[in-house]
Formats: sequence, C-alpha cells, structure tokens
Amino acid sequence: MERYRMVGFDSARWDGFAFRDGDIVISTPPKSGTTWMQMICALLVFGTPDFDRELDALSPWLDWSLEPRESVLATLEAQQHRRFIKTHTPLDGLPIDPQVTYVCVGRDPRDAGISLGNHRANIDLEAVVRAREAAGLAHVSPTSAPVSEEASERDRFRHWMLDDTPVTSSHYTLRFTMHHLTTFWDARESAGVIMVHYDDLKADLLGEMRRLAVRLGITVPESAWPSLARAATFEDMRKQAPRLVPNVSKAVWRDNERFFNRGVSGQWVDVLDDTDLHEYAARVTEFTAPDLLDWAHREPITQF
Repeated sequence: MERYRMVGFDSARWDGFAFRDGDIVISTPPKSGTTWMQMICALLVFGTPDFDRELDALSPWLDWSLEPRESVLATLEAQQHRRFIKTHTPLDGLPIDPQVTYVCVGRDPRDAGISLGNHRANIDLEAVVRAREAAGLAHVSPTSAPVSEEASERDRFRHWMLDDTPVTSSHYTLRFTMHHLTTFWDARESAGVIMVHYDDLKADLLGEMRRLAVRLGITVPESAWPSLARAATFEDMRKQAPRLVPNVSKAVWRDNERFFNRGVSGQWVDVLDDTDLHEYAARVTEFTAPDLLDWAHREPITQF
C-alpha cells in the first residue's frame, strides 16, 4: 500500500486494522462531501436523524493524527452498529477487504478548490498545535508553503491548483484531489466500490440516498425516507453544526457553522477569470484521464 503522511493524517494508522463484515469506508478528497456522506451513512445505518452522539464519534477518522490511534481503535472496537469510517486516504493507501464497501464522493474540483481555501481560512492553527501537543504527537513539518491568511479566494485557489507537492505529502492540492479520484475511478467496476458525485446529491438527494441504501444492502421503511432526506440537506446539517462538525471538542474551527460554508456548485464562476480557467484546464488534463475529467466536471473540459 502507498503511504500518505501529512501534517493532518498518516495512512499507516490503517495498518493491521481489523475489519468487520459490512464495514463502510468513506474515502473522499477534502471538501468534496465527506461530512455529508458520513451523515447520509449515519441516517441509513440508524434509520433515524436522532443520534445519541456527535457524528465524528459515530464515524471516526482513523488516520487523523490529532487523536491517538489507540483511542480511535478503542472507539471503533466498542461500536455495536454497522461501522462507517472516515478517511482522506486514496484507495491505493487503504487495506482492501472483500467484506468492506468503499465509498468515494467526487466534486467539481474547481468547487472543491474554492471550498478548501475557505476551509483552511477557518482553521485556528494555534488550536491545532495545542491539540497535537496535548495528544503527545510528534511534529510533522508542512511540505508546502502556507497560504497567507490575507490571500483572496482566487489566490488561494491558484496556490491549490499550482502546488506540486507530492500527493503522498499533501492533500491540499489539485494534484492530490485528482489522484484520489483516479484510484477509485480505476476500481469503479469493483463490487465493493461506490462512486457518488456531489452534484448528483445536490440534484436528487433522496434518489441518491435510495441508490446508496440498495448498494449497501440497507432496507429503509418507506415512511422514514422524508425525515432522513430532510436531515441530510445542507440547511438542516448547518443547523446541527455542533453535533456534525468534526473536532468541535478540540476547538480547531474559528466558526463551527462556517465549516458548512456554502455547499453550492458552480461557486468558482464568480472567482476565476478566463486566464485562470485556461491554466486550470491545461494543468488538470496533465494528470487526469479524459473520462474521469468529464465525470468530475460534468462537462468536457476544454482549454480556453
């Protein structure tokens, strides 16, 4: 397996993990619908929007290094429900087990890039450092230059787009986003792999939840669907931010509700100009197969 080791996580934490029959691994590039898919899986697994714990306790992030691995493993071992585990590790960095379903959510990379810039601006870096120190974790130096807090949305996007940090060392790049999707795209015909597009969730949330339930072998009473689909909407999730946002207890966000910033598609239109889009198209086609490009962007990507 490939090892992905970054400031935020280390895929080696998956080594030796004991899967159970029916486990679900939610593996997405950052800002592509991770928390959304965790919520959807929680709703399907429990059959109700009323959970007795926060979402990140129900769906731990195994490779997240702010929490000691032993603590995360103990949480997962104690769970009696069907487990659904969060990760940002691409498929080639995960142990593959025939008992497990691997779910990947893809989003128009331009939207993911814009969203990621806003996401990083919402992180309280001092709180992250304190949390790492409190957990007794070793320091991992960033492999790419940080983006200025004063940078514009456009500048943050361009930094993400042009960053050539190796994909094993940073997940805050366009190159990583497309690499992650590629590892799933190449395995998309496998029985244990499910790919979901963010825009399909936006267009037909109930239909996509029904499709996912069928793939996961989960039966939902017809009367329950309206409340489950409503609880998975952006508006309802934002209202529940203290229960749904990851790492709330470690106070790493400047604003919890801002974690659910806009949740829209096409937000790049008002940020990027023709020059940016020309450079973006040229760059993304360097390392992405044409059929995956069309799927991710929902349209042919041409160089202006």
